Amino acid sequence: LVRAKTKTEIGSVFLICCREYGAIDDVDIDLHIDVTFLDEEIALAWDVIRREPVIVRLHCSLTQYLNGPVPTVDVFQVSTKDRFGLGHQMKKIMQTFVTQQWKHQSKEKLNCPHNKNKSDKKVKSPLHIFSTLPFIMSSNNVFCLQTMEYAERRIPVLNEFCVVCDEPHVFQNGPMLRPTVCERELCVFAFQTLGVMNEAADEIATGAQVVDLLVSMCRSALESPRKVVIFEPYPSVVDPCDSQALAFNPRKKDYDRVMRALDSLTSIREMSQAPYLEIKRQMDKHDPLAHPLLQWVISSNRSHIVKLPVTRQLKFMHTLHQFLLLSSPPAKESNFRAAKTLFGSTFAFHGSHIENWHSILRNGLVVASNTRLQLHGAIYGSGIYISPMSSISFGYSGTQKNLSAGTFDTILNKHNLITSPDLHKHGDIWVVPNTDHVCTRFFFVYEDGQVGDTSINTQDAGIHREILRVIGNQTATG
Repeated sequence: LVRAKTKTEIGSVFLICCREYGAIDDVDIDLHIDVTFLDEEIALAWDVIRREPVIVRLHCSLTQYLNGPVPTVDVFQVSTKDRFGLGHQMKKIMQTFVTQQWKHQSKEKLNCPHNKNKSDKKVKSPLHIFSTLPFIMSSNNVFCLQTMEYAERRIPVLNEFCVVCDEPHVFQNGPMLRPTVCERELCVFAFQTLGVMNEAADEIATGAQVVDLLVSMCRSALESPRKVVIFEPYPSVVDPCDSQALAFNPRKKDYDRVMRALDSLTSIREMSQAPYLEIKRQMDKHDPLAHPLLQWVISSNRSHIVKLPVTRQLKFMHTLHQFLLLSSPPAKESNFRAAKTLFGSTFAFHGSHIENWHSILRNGLVVASNTRLQLHGAIYGSGIYISPMSSISFGYSGTQKNLSAGTFDTILNKHNLITSPDLHKHGDIWVVPNTDHVCTRFFFVYEDGQVGDTSINTQDAGIHREILRVIGNQTATG
């Protein structure tokens, strides 16, 4: 066991553990990566235990370190070893890194004082491990430390890269929170046919109301006369009858066929009461594309939505459908907090019809002013339009009667925003031109005919205190 302090971006203490297999010429080198820099809500979104290190395990030859094969890599947390989605993505990233770096190692780097006249000793103690593995301690070979530093640099920005090809995503508004697959066809095939990071069954079992909301958003976008603009991204789904073809292809859009597949999805709340295999069997019976489409709807969502328990809900919002919505990755959260320290922050509302959220949850909240996404004009200039008054934001949330499926209708979301000089206030209408200065925190959904309180003012001291009480000291405080 050795602790090696090194100056990195997050200033952590590295922990390296070595384990010898005795008669077997193998050794495990466990690199412990500190992830306490992740906020609690982000760790929850990534299914990571933030107070437990992520372990990058290198498995290599003990006596033929540099002459042997490239070390194999495993990534896990002890408590979540059997189900650790982030580990699948990190494993591929780290294996690629180790393979590339291995080419730059050489025997000369083993010629250090730690290795002289010690290679033949058989001392059953930690010193034996270090004498036979001098690269861990040698100042001339910092391979393990380089590997750990690389892991620490990659973890905060995992969401910026495709889980299959590890190429950067291209978003309208920068990276969203949850790691996912890109739209390249080869990645879609690998993602869906190999099941990489695709766990729709778990999502349905644990978040029925959230999945129901995602399906309702998808349907509402499809039913909109603006679907050509707002039903974006269009699904990329492999044909279950032909693994070499796409049943839903963004290059050959068929909105009616997507709608028919959605029609085969019964209420997710009802589906979650039955065993998952039975759920899938029923969907396949009605439409073979229903289940693949459901998986796509779940896995393509790049935000993290959590239904708030009653104890964390804001009673003055007059709806039980209250959600915590996180879309900002660790890097953006860090920038947001730095700006907050300089300028301070406050809360305000933004109203939007449910049909817009299929795109927002996958592409980010963008400045729609003077683009084809613009719906209500931009009289006060380009930016995201928000208001401290719920009455104004409700006016922009829209109403659609008699939804053919799902009961969700109107969405009002509360933002935490930076009160910097570029925040333009025009009475109760505020314009934020910089999307990095806006973070969505709460997500309030109203059913058809449900009426919210139009007299809420986020600048009221009592309202502000209640918001801070509910969100406490977690990520949502901004």
